[in-house]
Amino acid sequence: MQPSVTADGNVRIEMEKNGNFYRLRLHNRSEKSVTVKEVVYCGGDWQDAQQLHFYGEGYTMLSQYEGTPDIPQAISYSDAVHYHLPQEQGFFTVYNLLLLNTGGQYLLFAFSSCHRFSGEFRLNVKQMKVVLNCENLAMAPGETWLLEEFMMLQGKDKNALLEQLAERLAHNHGVKMPPEQPTGWCSWYCFGPQVTKDNILENTEAVQRELPELSYIQIDDGYQAFMGDWLEVNEQFRPDVKTLCQMIREKGGRPAIWVAPFIAEQDSRLLREHPDWFVQREDNNGPLRSDEVTFGGWRHGPWYMLDGTHPGAREYLTKVFRTMRQEWGCTYFKLDANTWGAFPFGRRFDSSKTSVEAYRMGMKAIREGAGDDSFLLGCNAPMWPSIGTVDGMRVTDDVKRSWEKFRSLSKQQFYRNWQHGKLWVNDPDCAVLENKKIQVVGPDGKIDRQESTTITQEEFLFHAAVLLASGGMILSGDDMIELQEETKKWLKLLVQHTGEAAIFSDETFTYARTGDRLLFLFNTENIPQTVQVQLEKTFHMRDFWTEKPLGTSDTVREEVPPHSARVIALL
Repeated sequence: MQPSVTADGNVRIEMEKNGNFYRLRLHNRSEKSVTVKEVVYCGGDWQDAQQLHFYGEGYTMLSQYEGTPDIPQAISYSDAVHYHLPQEQGFFTVYNLLLLNTGGQYLLFAFSSCHRFSGEFRLNVKQMKVVLNCENLAMAPGETWLLEEFMMLQGKDKNALLEQLAERLAHNHGVKMPPEQPTGWCSWYCFGPQVTKDNILENTEAVQRELPELSYIQIDDGYQAFMGDWLEVNEQFRPDVKTLCQMIREKGGRPAIWVAPFIAEQDSRLLREHPDWFVQREDNNGPLRSDEVTFGGWRHGPWYMLDGTHPGAREYLTKVFRTMRQEWGCTYFKLDANTWGAFPFGRRFDSSKTSVEAYRMGMKAIREGAGDDSFLLGCNAPMWPSIGTVDGMRVTDDVKRSWEKFRSLSKQQFYRNWQHGKLWVNDPDCAVLENKKIQVVGPDGKIDRQESTTITQEEFLFHAAVLLASGGMILSGDDMIELQEETKKWLKLLVQHTGEAAIFSDETFTYARTGDRLLFLFNTENIPQTVQVQLEKTFHMRDFWTEKPLGTSDTVREEVPPHSARVIALL
């Protein structure tokens, strides 16, 4: 399949090839403006789709895909089903990265830049198409576009191919890794949106007393008056967050703050006073509600989507983050619901900009306010559009104290381990290592009873091993006031060994290595599994968590219980 363009005028395509890298150039040869819907880079027919196992990235952080072209599956959320992103009829879409396993040989197709447009791989049982979605953007007469870079790699070493992609993406987006990898404590998984100022301060004291290695105190969702009014607080946080941040610093912690910069709820002051700062309805009848076109939001919806192309919206973003940085003293920002700033829906102030450009313009305004020395963490964010705009990236769904969630998050994270330290610092979400009492609400809306989660110690250690294998950020999500001594020991070990992501041999995710330091054995099954690993040389070995000696050998053969993991230190 040759390159082609879907447009309502005479557009010429030119291809530039440099080894494994390709770029297309469009030129409007018409004497009038031309609307460009999409560009097909290449494509072809499958010979045997049932034998082609694949992994594909989602547009959003919460979306990943695997399977075969005839039976594709979403690992977590689907861009099409959950977020209502449009798909070509008869095709299943993955975004910006497609990795095919043809039986010992890997084919990597990927867009190695995402400055303006998002790439798509459209699959069905018969064929694949590589497409750049141009969002019906207009080309002026005589105008030329240089489109996103595309690459194709082939080889037996999947990890080597992904490393080449990471290096190219980092090069094309000027990625600079932050000087430190944050650790800390997060309020969300203890207290949720009902968090109070006292909850924060009591846990700050407990952290400093028991685990000062957890540097940041992350004030999560629940402090704001309304979604969108980030500088105004509810009654639980009066007089203001500035005072709370000062108290955190006085107790020895470093304040961090949660913000969802691209959304606002119906009752927010921001929406009432500046409705023109938001993505508008196509019929010009006011701001577009997100639930009319996509997911409406998980709390206080429906949300409205801030328009990154509007100068007033950008000034507001810069003001919010400059205030939090300079007046509140925050140098770490968890940015949630970022995808709402990058959805390809509605009408924007600057119609010449794509949704990717609008998002990146908004992120630039945030960085101007937060400062180059602040740590920006993307969460529920668009994956490729965020490259070069954030220092860290959540790579999994939210954690939950359940075995099924632990198991699911492990696969989500392991597929993205290659990104850590190359594109950003990976955030595998918080460590929740103790059971928690849960209030069960009855039909009348009142609390009916209390129940406790029932995670076993083996399952908690599986979760801890997954976090360790990420090499990424470690934030505790447990109530530090009631933390058991054994849990404190696990957290100390996790914090001390952050930095290097484990490398897996294949997509079964049974075992992995971090160089000559750690060997991971994972069992997500309901029955014991015997795992054998041949090492390249003889090592002294010991259990990572207990420090129990495990002998000296060049072979590891161990029966791993169900729902568990083993971490072996190699000495």
